[in-house]
Amino acid sequence: MTTAATAPRRGPATGRRRAALRAAPALVLVLLALSGPLLAPHTIDRPVTAPYATADAAAALGGDQLGRDVLSRLLHGGAPLIATALAVAVLVTGAATVLGILAALRPRLGRLVERTADLAILLPAVLGIMLVALAWPGGGRLPVAAAATVLGVPYAVRVVAAAAAPIAATGYVEAAAAGGERLWQLAAREVLPNLRATVLALFGLRFVEGVYVVSVAAFLQLGPQPPEADWALMIRENAPGIMLNPWAVAAPCLAIGLLAVSVNLAADALAPSRTTPETAL
Repeated sequence: MTTAATAPRRGPATGRRRAALRAAPALVLVLLALSGPLLAPHTIDRPVTAPYATADAAAALGGDQLGRDVLSRLLHGGAPLIATALAVAVLVTGAATVLGILAALRPRLGRLVERTADLAILLPAVLGIMLVALAWPGGGRLPVAAAATVLGVPYAVRVVAAAAAPIAATGYVEAAAAGGERLWQLAAREVLPNLRATVLALFGLRFVEGVYVVSVAAFLQLGPQPPEADWALMIRENAPGIMLNPWAVAAPCLAIGLLAVSVNLAADALAPSRTTPETAL
């Protein structure tokens, strides 16, 4: 009989291997999406078969509404989506981390930040993105990414501030402040190292949200425009012919879902184990 004292313990190497295995699908999918244009058998704008044709030797996943190769457009459509979502995730997580830590270390500033965030959260994200994208000269991906970044920061700030508040109130942070450390030193040396799990988990969630926001914007005819290859744009364009060639819609749907799930699992796997401020010393 195996007791708690005699049960084998998973060492750091085992934990790292498990984390690497959970992060591997996301890495493979991202690398495949980024290298997709090099692997595509056809150009994205040249018809190679009949509209909504089923899979054959000329088109492994059949044709879209104009007879273009679905597989080639699928391989081209991942890199722009990933780049946009990654930019949104980095900007939102970075801004929220800075503001959240400052809010925890400076209560007066924290109250102002939290009240501003509460007001900004009341604006529906989709409505805000539509207003910015429609008012932006020329449209495209940039206004969608900018609106998603601005509208994503308030909620993320509340998350970071809530996680940083108990850390900022611990004795070692107060001792460091009494010892003469400046604000940026307190934030970078004392608070931020204890927020690694929260920040990494937040980054994963913001990336997934970025993927979904950009996809919804493209589906609403905001952001990327035809004939650009984009996974969400492919879904909207080929929806009328889903019964003729289901892969024209199913393939980009699966790609978006797998990307979101795999990146979120990778962020959770790579996050360090949560520790209390006392054990982090």
